[in-house]
Amino acid sequence: MRDPRYDILFEPVQIGPVTAKNRFYQVPHCNGLGYLSPKGEAAFRGIKAEGGWAVVSNQETDIHPASDSSPYVEAKLWDREDMKRLRLSVDAIHQHDALAAVELGFYGHAAHNGQSRLPMMSASEMIIGSMDPMQPYCMGKKDIANVRRWHKRAALRCKQIGYDIVYVYAAHDIALPFHFISPKYNRRSDEYGGSLENRIRFLRELLEDTKDAVGDDCGIALRFAVDELLGDTGLVSGAEGREVVEMLAEVPDIWDVNISRWANDSQSSRFSEEGFQEEYIKFVKQITGKPVVGVGRFTSPDAMVSQIKRGVLDMIGAARPSIADPFLPKKIEQGRIDDIRECIGCNICIASDNTMIPIRCTQNPTSGEEYRRNWHPETISANSSSDAVLIVGAGPAGLEAAMSLGRRGCRVVVADASDSPGGRVITESRLPGLSEWKRVVDYRLGQIEKLDQVDIFLQSSLDKEQVLTFAKELDIQRIVIATGSKWDDQGVGRNHYHPIPRDEDAVVLTPDDIMANTPTYGHIAVYDDDHYYMGSAIAEALAMNNAKVTFITPAADVSAWTHNTLEQGRIESRLHDLGVTIKEKFQLSSIQRGAAVIEHVVSGQSQRLDIEALVMVTARCPRNGLFFDLDRDPDSLESAGIKSVTRIGDCLAPSTIAAAVYEGHRYAREFDQDMDIDEVSYKREYIQI
Repeated sequence: MRDPRYDILFEPVQIGPVTAKNRFYQVPHCNGLGYLSPKGEAAFRGIKAEGGWAVVSNQETDIHPASDSSPYVEAKLWDREDMKRLRLSVDAIHQHDALAAVELGFYGHAAHNGQSRLPMMSASEMIIGSMDPMQPYCMGKKDIANVRRWHKRAALRCKQIGYDIVYVYAAHDIALPFHFISPKYNRRSDEYGGSLENRIRFLRELLEDTKDAVGDDCGIALRFAVDELLGDTGLVSGAEGREVVEMLAEVPDIWDVNISRWANDSQSSRFSEEGFQEEYIKFVKQITGKPVVGVGRFTSPDAMVSQIKRGVLDMIGAARPSIADPFLPKKIEQGRIDDIRECIGCNICIASDNTMIPIRCTQNPTSGEEYRRNWHPETISANSSSDAVLIVGAGPAGLEAAMSLGRRGCRVVVADASDSPGGRVITESRLPGLSEWKRVVDYRLGQIEKLDQVDIFLQSSLDKEQVLTFAKELDIQRIVIATGSKWDDQGVGRNHYHPIPRDEDAVVLTPDDIMANTPTYGHIAVYDDDHYYMGSAIAEALAMNNAKVTFITPAADVSAWTHNTLEQGRIESRLHDLGVTIKEKFQLSSIQRGAAVIEHVVSGQSQRLDIEALVMVTARCPRNGLFFDLDRDPDSLESAGIKSVTRIGDCLAPSTIAAAVYEGHRYAREFDQDMDIDEVSYKREYIQI
């Protein structure tokens, strides 16, 4: 039963000519499916509608080849074939009584035009921010008229497809209307440049065109970034950002407001808290009489209610929380708050888009698999076998496997050598900024507590003979090895295929050592050949413990892979703020007692650093000894009645926490199926020829 405190979240909201059944609004976000996987896209959005979101939006939708987002896999609305693809999503959303929204996008100089090969256009002649060796041309009056016509045609097509809400997109530093508004891009001297009134002219025209075309039947949404966080060189929410809202206050039917760029709008939990955008966007509802939707990685219904009652928002917008739990609204409505899979803000979903692959989520392993594997986030088929399962290891892979197997009705025993479950998630969540990652463990333990058929035994280190004995005594037929991995201390990594030469008495540590007990040293170096979050988090922890820290990496940037999670700039800035010395493009050549010798990866120039200790953040070594002990003795396995021994997660192939959770879930779904490993194990979508 729903808690009456949350009744306000389920009030309807009028959006122009359409009505949202509640205040939950999945804002437009990418998922790597787009035009290449229209059935996958439809299933992905349909699940959210089923989960109770009143409005479900698609992603950025290119409206013309002159605004081609390739190589990113987003939506397209170039012709009637694209209309057929998009209609699949609209039908899936409508099936569950939700409104379908479409974000029409024209990207100007932010378009890559990789497929169309058309020259880019922009509000002004300028060099764009990317490293592509090309420049856009300044739009003339005919170009502006063309974009207006293309946008209006796209809106009419959206109405024909069946969309309920049509967006005019002016946010995230990538939309052409935003380029016209922003003083850093618009240097025109005609009626589209100069004063703010002139700079918003193009946006106003698009809004009016769209309302004229489809406003009688569709709600018109404006997605607008009120602040660029650039001070006087960009839009500021207390200045021109506010003035734009004042000038257009009643024009759209709903305001979808955020901050620009994407790295600001979708800050990870390492650098922001739930509701972090409030200080920038709270003025909007004071100005307009139209409903306002905004985001802030909302997972707490109390925080949602607070936003509405205090007059900050009318609708609770979400991208990442709706990925982590598509059924978040329904769980609040049903009084199942403890069952919510809360987003951890790791941004692995965003990394999927930035690496142009289908979406993945640390908390929700079914994300992106709704169509191709027929996985549902809330339902799983009953066990077709009576086999019991022993899982050795209670990290993210082991806990996900145990929970999902238990939901299928399997009898499951989990044994872990530690005195608390969680594996790497628990130790890593103690690092600066990563505390919300503990939700991965908390959610699964909370669900396992409800399953009588799953037992967890801690402080239970098992060797081969103990596993065999255990299996016989408890009548177990399946063994899963989920013993994780440990960090290598030899320096083997992406730039070193062999151990780095070292003196025997050199002090060399690993992240495991630091996470177990942050040491106190005068000067300690962190060598990062992993390039994700760990090296910088270790450096931050050491610096906060008053150590003098030098960060060394062969890459051109600190934590280079975190460009994909939108964190790199903030990570490097934080290390600078903590006084960490940064040595980029340097690799270790040798480790001596009291020193490290480093070499520039381009020039080969060597330097000696006097240090007291060195932390190696390089490769991880699977803890797979138990697996191979069992795998090498098939006769003993057969004698014990064991049908299979399977390794999952980091024990198989060290990767992200998201990958470990996914592999645990996949095992639970497929362990009793006859999978043909010679064939593709999921449905593929083919382009007609």
